[in-house]
Amino acid sequence: MSFSDVGNLMCLPFDEIEPGEPTDVHEYLIQAAANQLGPEGRNWIPVIVKETAPDQYQVIGNSFVYAVAAEAGLAEVWCIIADDLPETAAISRSLAQEVLPKTNLSTASREEISAAVDYVLHQPATPLKGVSHASLVARLDEAPRQYWKNLQPITKLGCRITGGKKLKALEEVFYLTPEPMPEVITDRKILETLTTQQLKDMAKKRDVKGLSKLKKADLVELLAA
Repeated sequence: MSFSDVGNLMCLPFDEIEPGEPTDVHEYLIQAAANQLGPEGRNWIPVIVKETAPDQYQVIGNSFVYAVAAEAGLAEVWCIIADDLPETAAISRSLAQEVLPKTNLSTASREEISAAVDYVLHQPATPLKGVSHASLVARLDEAPRQYWKNLQPITKLGCRITGGKKLKALEEVFYLTPEPMPEVITDRKILETLTTQQLKDMAKKRDVKGLSKLKKADLVELLAA
């Protein structure tokens, strides 16, 4: 592919373009838009494509527009040529609102967390009904989420999220890139999020004796000292 083509708006023959991820838009909307467009129309919103071979392309964004063009029987389609990097396809689909972008909870700012939680709370029939936005945001912001391997610790934050559908709703907007857990931890907030076995493993590395008799609260108190 000529790098000079990347970013260009080009009118391509429809038969040179392969579909990518199918659109999940209802067939009625595709047909209605195609009727408005007609076979001689012009798709004023371009399809985002990458080149897969000489004069061969594949849709990576705006798959709805491609579906409408196919339904309308366009001979040529206006497209923007993108590179073939995976992140380019991901951002193209996000910009076209074909996928829901996610926030990295490991590193997110309080404002980013707030926006993501607000989005979930305002979805129709959200399973988080009754959850306090302010409380959840504050506890997530203060939590040692940089070490979380999954979102399960949220169920222990005391913000009315016990798992199941509520946790899955947050998994739709958050992902994690955890840091390695330090060998020595004295921060009580972090220690309280660990399992009893993890605390015992840490205590063993400090040569603490009589671990079998210690409960989680005892282990936290011991390791936080």
